[in-house]
Amino acid sequence: MNSAHLFRLGTDLEYGATHEETDRHGDEAVSCYTLPLDDGYKLAADNDLFDAEREDHFMRRDGKVFAGTHLILEVVEGEGLDDQERIEAALRDCVTACGATLLHIHTHKFTPQGVSGVAVLAESHISVHTWPEIGYGAFDVFMCGDAEPRHAIGVLRRAFSAREVRVKELLRGEGIVEAAL
Repeated sequence: MNSAHLFRLGTDLEYGATHEETDRHGDEAVSCYTLPLDDGYKLAADNDLFDAEREDHFMRRDGKVFAGTHLILEVVEGEGLDDQERIEAALRDCVTACGATLLHIHTHKFTPQGVSGVAVLAESHISVHTWPEIGYGAFDVFMCGDAEPRHAIGVLRRAFSAREVRVKELLRGEGIVEAAL
């Protein structure tokens, strides 16, 4: 990727990606960018983030320690996915049901249809983008600490009268956090 693309994307050219590699994961190619480490950067371990005395918000489940649970939720055959107020209410209801802390919420209504939005949480975020013309909503629910992101599934099913909510779970930082502790 040349620097003109980085500038257009809003990446700071001085500290942006300096090297691009392509890594193969199964049949999927993934671009990886490496950043330079100079005196202005410190590794997480150098910042005492993993000090045994430190109170952290890492999640611990089934003998694993990880940064947070990231649910990829797909609302299928949902209703009201073009209603900005309904989506904001659903995001707020998810925050409450999950036991999270809302910091800020922002949504945008597109013309002729669709809504994008994000609820910024102390525990991370919930984001959404909808395609109401096909009854589809793509939600990301990423939370750390004591929050329970799985509680968002039922909230979204009810909020949009969805025929189905498909769920994929990622344990963010799995293996990385454990190795650093």
